[in-house]
Amino acid sequence: MRLALFLLISATIISCNKISENNRPNILFIMSDDQSWMDVGIYGCEAINTPVLDKLAREGAVFSNAFAASAGCAPSRASIVTGRFPWELEEAGTHFSNFPRKLQVYPDILQANGYEIGVTGKGWGPGNYEITGWEHNPAGPEFNDILFDSVPYTGIHEIDCASNFREFLKIRDKDKPFCMWIGSREPHGPRESGSGIRAGKDPDDVVVAGFIPDTPESRSDLLDYYIEIEFFDTQLGIILEDLEKSGERENTLIVVTSDNGMPFQRAKINLYEYGTHMPMVVNWPGKVKKGRVIEDLVSFVDLAPMFLEVAGLDPPEGMSGKSFKDLLLSNEEGIIDPERQEVFACMERHSHQRYDNLGYPMRSIRSYEYLYIRNFKPDRWPMGDSSIVWSAKKRYPETTEGEKLFEITYGKRPSEELYNIIIDPFCLNNLADDADHKGIKSDLRNRLDEKLISLNDPRMHDNGDIFESYPIYGSMRDDLGGFNKEGEYNPAYQNKK
Repeated sequence: MRLALFLLISATIISCNKISENNRPNILFIMSDDQSWMDVGIYGCEAINTPVLDKLAREGAVFSNAFAASAGCAPSRASIVTGRFPWELEEAGTHFSNFPRKLQVYPDILQANGYEIGVTGKGWGPGNYEITGWEHNPAGPEFNDILFDSVPYTGIHEIDCASNFREFLKIRDKDKPFCMWIGSREPHGPRESGSGIRAGKDPDDVVVAGFIPDTPESRSDLLDYYIEIEFFDTQLGIILEDLEKSGERENTLIVVTSDNGMPFQRAKINLYEYGTHMPMVVNWPGKVKKGRVIEDLVSFVDLAPMFLEVAGLDPPEGMSGKSFKDLLLSNEEGIIDPERQEVFACMERHSHQRYDNLGYPMRSIRSYEYLYIRNFKPDRWPMGDSSIVWSAKKRYPETTEGEKLFEITYGKRPSEELYNIIIDPFCLNNLADDADHKGIKSDLRNRLDEKLISLNDPRMHDNGDIFESYPIYGSMRDDLGGFNKEGEYNPAYQNKK
């Protein structure tokens, strides 16, 4: 069976149209972990110092409307590597599950067509890829042997991505172009509490998003988040220096982004603006005109077909994304492609937070002005069962505003949500029941339904609960009741597959 599957995948890969071996660019894909789009100097945040990324942006292009296909690490990364939406990816569309071997990934396609590939730091994950027959991470073979001798804060991960990339540059076949995935684990928690203040950061400089309670504790937490973003920027500088020394800088397409939104309430694992709107800078000397701001709506499912196209390959039919190479090579700014009118996102289960290991299924469509969210199970607590919800209440001040923020964050949500993100980027005012927005809601709902049906989302058919069966290869709780067997499928839902 595995041999037949391998031959099928190989045949599809080799059938991609190749161009000459000459002048194919290297592809360097660099990600932070859990960082919303506003939290970078180039997007206007003066409290975070990111001089390396800012300079890279001035010498390339800034995308102001880049969006993750999910607000959680594993499904977002699965969408990047496959060019498909999480609802198309079975187990890989949920958090901490496995990665079906039948899924095609762009690094394998590039490798089959002459590229050296690798990953350092966090590739696809968290999850278990070995159990389905993968010999290496779906993002590429791992280069993670070099660790830091010491780190400035306890929250910094031990893998030295910059040094591992340097080692990759030394040992790779220099007659081949390379595709390298560099996955920093910052600013993902756990972070060292109070490290931002101890590093000299001023709580008064913090920009507190409107969905976060403005308390001294929140400001301190945000400063801890800020300094890890700054650490990522410092590592980015080392990576770019080594690329320059290797002589490959001029022939390298560089994409710098994050996987999903900031690790704070109503951001990460939520489909609101701060959960899926991502920073993204693209730099390609001699190809991408300097100093441009591209406003087109771009999804992370578009990355894989774009990487393949710049390598001279046709994306396989299974990829749902659309290459944006044309945007990169254009000299225009603003909105360039009028056909890019929306992006879509998906969330299922993140971690074990509910009875029977149930998830909180959501889908969304984002236009230039509005965000529409469908909550498929509004009877469930969105952030976890009630015991989890009430343990978070102590972080909210006992004021009218504090009570309101707590309720919209942890309280049960309606089946439909609609936000005007131009005037309400924090997504605090749900317009779904507003008569003046009835037509807009209907239009977005229909466009979302059309997309989900066309790509066979199980939630739009009679098999949506299949997502509840998928295993978690990590710790599970004993206090929530129901199914809690690590690494096993929930039989109550598996038989619907």
